[in-house]
Amino acid sequence: MRKTVALLGFTALLAACQADINSNQYGTSSVGRAAAASPCSVISVRQVSVKSDNNVGTLLGAVAGGVGGYAIGSGSTAHNLGAIGGAALGGYAGNKAQGALSYQTGYEYVVQLDNGQVMTLTQGTDVLLSPGQRCMILMGNPSRLIGY
Repeated sequence: MRKTVALLGFTALLAACQADINSNQYGTSSVGRAAAASPCSVISVRQVSVKSDNNVGTLLGAVAGGVGGYAIGSGSTAHNLGAIGGAALGGYAGNKAQGALSYQTGYEYVVQLDNGQVMTLTQGTDVLLSPGQRCMILMGNPSRLIGY
């Protein structure tokens, strides 16, 4: 039972580490900051997979496995070997879990600014813009496309 609760907690923590890539999601650090904006038109759009860049799952899995492995056996040698083996297995399992939970679907847009410059931008699927549609590219961190 305790293993199940720990696994559920671990999975929830990994899911919480996943970044929200949707264009309507703003962090508090973005509020009150001006961003340059340029009118543009969508040239093309395609669906893509977006994978998280962090490896928190590997770290958390290694720590959890090391702690769990340390509890195996009796004596310092058994504890140490259990911790090392548990950390290796936990890190591997955490890495696999992170990979499975960290994929999101997004759209890659190719847009042409009114000055003729062509740019690409990838963002979440909360808003779908169509080829030919007029929009605005907001330059910032992150940059976004918004329709109008």
